Amino acid sequence: MEQVRSCWVPLWWVPSFDQGVTVPERGIVKWFNPAKGYGFIQRSTGEDVFVHFSAIQMEGYKTLEQGDEVEFELKQGPKGLQAENVRVL
Repeated sequence: MEQVRSCWVPLWWVPSFDQGVTVPERGIVKWFNPAKGYGFIQRSTGEDVFVHFSAIQMEGYKTLEQGDEVEFELKQGPKGLQAENVRVL
């Protein structure tokens, strides 16, 4: 019989989304309007996430193309989840 060890971790020590800890996600650009500077990324869950051009991590003109595979982090915005630190893969 195997012996299993357990450990106790206080809840204040476990990071949460509210504390700004983010995990990179991947998704596909659903659409992006370069004239308006925003669009939407579809998460693997099927949910759409708002993306603003200022969140795109690239040199020069910051834009995305429909169908681009991207990696991003989620942030709670004023109207729901939005992408930040967006990188084209």
